[in-house]
Amino acid sequence: MRGSGSFHQRKRRRVGRGGDGVLSNALAGYLSWQQTAEERFLALEEDRMRQEARAEERREQQEERRAKQEREHEFRLMSMLTKVLSSSRGTEEQSASTSRETLGVPSTSQTLFPYMLSSSAKAVPSMPLGDQMAQYSPYLSRRGNSMRLHQGILQEGFNQYHANKHDENSNPHGIINLGTSENKLCFDLLQKRVRCDLLVYLREEVAKFLSHYCRSPKPLKPKNVVVMNGCGSLFSALAATLCDPEDAILIPSPFYGVITEDVGLYSSVKLHHVPLYSQVPTGSDVRPFQLTVEKLENSLKEAKKEGLNIKALILLNPHNPLGEVYSSEEMISFLEFAKMHKLHVIVDEIYMLSVFNETDTFRSVLSLDGLPDPQRTHIMWGVSKDFAMAGMRVGMVYSENRDLVQALDQLGCFHGVPGPTQYQMAQLLRDRDWLNSEFLPENRRRLREAHSFMTEELKKQDIPFLHRSAGFFIWADLSKYLREKTFAEELSLWRCFLKHKVLLSCGQAFSCVSPGWFRIIFTDQLHKLKLGLSIAHFHFNKTLKTSSVQTKLDTVHIKTEPVSLSLDSLIGTLRQQIHTSDWLEKYKPELAAGQDPTQLDVFTDLLDKARK
Repeated sequence: MRGSGSFHQRKRRRVGRGGDGVLSNALAGYLSWQQTAEERFLALEEDRMRQEARAEERREQQEERRAKQEREHEFRLMSMLTKVLSSSRGTEEQSASTSRETLGVPSTSQTLFPYMLSSSAKAVPSMPLGDQMAQYSPYLSRRGNSMRLHQGILQEGFNQYHANKHDENSNPHGIINLGTSENKLCFDLLQKRVRCDLLVYLREEVAKFLSHYCRSPKPLKPKNVVVMNGCGSLFSALAATLCDPEDAILIPSPFYGVITEDVGLYSSVKLHHVPLYSQVPTGSDVRPFQLTVEKLENSLKEAKKEGLNIKALILLNPHNPLGEVYSSEEMISFLEFAKMHKLHVIVDEIYMLSVFNETDTFRSVLSLDGLPDPQRTHIMWGVSKDFAMAGMRVGMVYSENRDLVQALDQLGCFHGVPGPTQYQMAQLLRDRDWLNSEFLPENRRRLREAHSFMTEELKKQDIPFLHRSAGFFIWADLSKYLREKTFAEELSLWRCFLKHKVLLSCGQAFSCVSPGWFRIIFTDQLHKLKLGLSIAHFHFNKTLKTSSVQTKLDTVHIKTEPVSLSLDSLIGTLRQQIHTSDWLEKYKPELAAGQDPTQLDVFTDLLDKARK
């Protein structure tokens, strides 16, 4: 009996060891398969990156060849035209050369020819070359001067007609216009309902409006106002007239991200960032993301080292997305910096009437008694933000630089505002009694209440944010919800919100240098804010829990001990990973040729048990 019992015990031990062996082999097979899959994925990823690099290299080579061909073509045309001019206008060229040496104006080949020749097939210059050079503006780029001085045959004829219109009574010897395609047969039926001078009328109302609300010491002049279909168009037109292709503009970051496309898409102008940081020294009076002249100086030096030609500076006041309101002293120091380096300054004041805290006083650049460099200072404003009219594309810029205004007017045909819209805007801007007594106070009150609601909710979640009192947004720090403080994690969090039907704006869309910052809009109906925040709060907490579990998993180290001692811990770790990830569901192993099919069965059983 004792021998029989000993036999059964040895048999059970052998069976147990055999079961452990099958399980260990299955786990080892799975781990081997996982390693093979990861290596295969990495190989495919490396191959894809090599293909993209080769494609990018081919594209750059094509761009270089195209640019070289264009330069050669322009050089040939300039050479031909120079020979013709030198033989037929020798004396005039000598006079123009003397004038250039006296005024320090760039040569003809450096300024007008490359741009005028490209359009010579479509238009013929209407003034002699000497007159064009005499009207060259040192404030504009070569492209801007080309736009300003360009005049085709049709434009020349219309301008002369406009200056000397025929009228049976007052000017019977004037020009009769039989060249412009206009139907004047029914003008008498429409003239009582449609004003033909709407743009002039709108400019006058804009000048009066800005004089009043910007507290200008002197009335602003309508002739210095340019109106276009939105501030995006103004940014693009200003970039085209002040900069040549591949020139650059300084801009503090973070900033409203669409400006990158506004100045770059068809003006080919780059933005050079002045990085602003959230971290501040302990005990200092420095604000997070504070802009200083020192930071502007450092960025300008870096740009010059990189070979960039900086032509202008963009300032947002009030700031988007920070909500910052710069003081008069700060703005003057920035303008003095620009004057020192002969930079144009584009000041975007589109949120100037959306400052809702009475303790924070906004002062427009137009309210200053004297600008450091008025010929290089240009102020923008639009109706869509301050008047809660999103989609109403009406923007305006005020500049005392007549050359710039003329160049922008040349682009007006591409960025015009429809007549009915002009009329509506003029009526709105002139109704200052209603604006002052009803709309603006009520708008500020609602902004203040919505801002207060949003900030209280952020405080409940212990989310840091910039407490500012301008604009429609709060700049909040959500970095504690990132597993790692990287822009990849920031984008992942942004996609998580979007996946669950809540749209925020992540910091990298505004070129923020610190990952984790988001712009949160608070100017919506209260029930929508509550719904959006409830969804966001749920995923905030879920993200924190997932991050905590992941952190614990990252600390688990698999020891290289005998399988009999570490198998239980391996299975436990595998079970935790399965519970916290759906990766295994998506990437179930496939049998390779000659592989034992029982391994897949064992793995499937393990997966089912771990799911229980």
